[in-house]
Amino acid sequence: MTEACDLTALQARRLIGNRALSPVELVQSCIARIEAVDHAVNAMPARDFERALATARTAEAAVMSGAHLGVLHGLPVGIKDLEETEGLRTTWGSPIFANHVPQADCGMVTRLKTAGAIVLGKTNVPEFGAGANTRNTVYGATGNAFDPTRSAAGSSGGSAVALATNMVPIASGSDTGGSLRNPAAFNGIVGYRPSPGLVPSETRGFGWSPLPVLGPMARNMPDLCLMLAGMVGDDARDPLAYTLPHRTVRGEGALFHPPRAMDLGTLRLAITEDFGFAPTEKLVRRAFSARARAIAPWFGQAVEAHPDCSGTDRAFEVLRALSMVASHGAKVRERPQDVGPNIIANVEEGLGYGVEDVAQALASQTQIYRRWQRFFDDHDVIISPAITISPRPWRELFPAEIDGVATRTYFHWLALAYAATTVGHPAISIPLGVDELGMPFGLQVVGPRGGDALVLAVAAAIEAQAAGMELLARPVPDIAALTKAGPISAMPEFKTFA
Repeated sequence: MTEACDLTALQARRLIGNRALSPVELVQSCIARIEAVDHAVNAMPARDFERALATARTAEAAVMSGAHLGVLHGLPVGIKDLEETEGLRTTWGSPIFANHVPQADCGMVTRLKTAGAIVLGKTNVPEFGAGANTRNTVYGATGNAFDPTRSAAGSSGGSAVALATNMVPIASGSDTGGSLRNPAAFNGIVGYRPSPGLVPSETRGFGWSPLPVLGPMARNMPDLCLMLAGMVGDDARDPLAYTLPHRTVRGEGALFHPPRAMDLGTLRLAITEDFGFAPTEKLVRRAFSARARAIAPWFGQAVEAHPDCSGTDRAFEVLRALSMVASHGAKVRERPQDVGPNIIANVEEGLGYGVEDVAQALASQTQIYRRWQRFFDDHDVIISPAITISPRPWRELFPAEIDGVATRTYFHWLALAYAATTVGHPAISIPLGVDELGMPFGLQVVGPRGGDALVLAVAAAIEAQAAGMELLARPVPDIAALTKAGPISAMPEFKTFA
């Protein structure tokens, strides 16, 4: 029998609106799932069950009284532990903030609550979101939903695993080097990196930088679009969320939910397995090739092509390090014993750059961006693998090599994702079956500048046409096996960076 927590977000929201499902029943079901499986994966270590149930009772009363209901009314949500939540511990995965309890919600959480979502808990992250392997010394490691000994990726790893195991129907994430897309690919769910400013963030250290964004995660495209409708908006504290007088430029939720109908046969598809520079594992290339062959006939035109990404590695490395120095330089200098190796490595790298390096990186980023715009004159969307490797054990802090070739940095394995990050284009990872090791495969869809509605529509159309196809079906983890599994906390190196 299907439990309430196994419903899609859209199904649950419709049932709530029709008075056929109580928000209390849904929250209770999600709590039961967390208590049944989270010991095996450690996806949601900070929980707010009592307040969630109280909020659910208020939400139920609103339904019964005929009050206006928000787009996310009654839906439990997991909030990534990089975003502040009033009265609920927010640690950034750092011992420096192990006992930090914010007095106010961040803007994104406020918008979700205004739309009716109910915060159930905080989802696990790497320390300060760095490294894309969800491990920290506060809460420990998060295991992959399909094999808890393997990486959940990151930095939204806890959110992805919570979704894959049906702990919550929607969850928040953020993305710089692929942190919405990487864990989505590793865990068989959907993660969307929107255009910068579409989901406002008042906490971004470099306000005008397009690299870090907030975004939605869900199990399927309709659910993701539903959540995005509750996240978009305007916030004067975010300079990228700009407006015309009293009018949001980036768009309102109605533009994205439901995803618009899309005839793929009218579109020109570009197919690339590596953007010409990403160190993509042969296993991943084979999986992608099979999916590209299946998908290509659905489009009006499909060719192997990619933008000229020359210089992307260097530009991203310098600009990312610049932000890490600004955010974490003082911590590394004053409390090095409380900071992990990924943060230290990036701060040290950043301190080694000079003004000329930064100037060259910014100029290179601009040149790359302009080459992308010329590319999209002849192509509508790009598909690629979402991530360069199949999930490896989480004890490997980062992949030092891919197919025997050393990686440039501890985040070089994220190059397929940061290709789109560097130029600020919207990109999504959708689940399309499993690779030859039986682990989830994520397909990345990248659209033109500002093409959020197009990317969502294309991804939804691919998802719909893939439904029922054995090769492309979304994989589902074995909940019964996770329930019976031993605790991930008993595994060696669970709370260390050894």
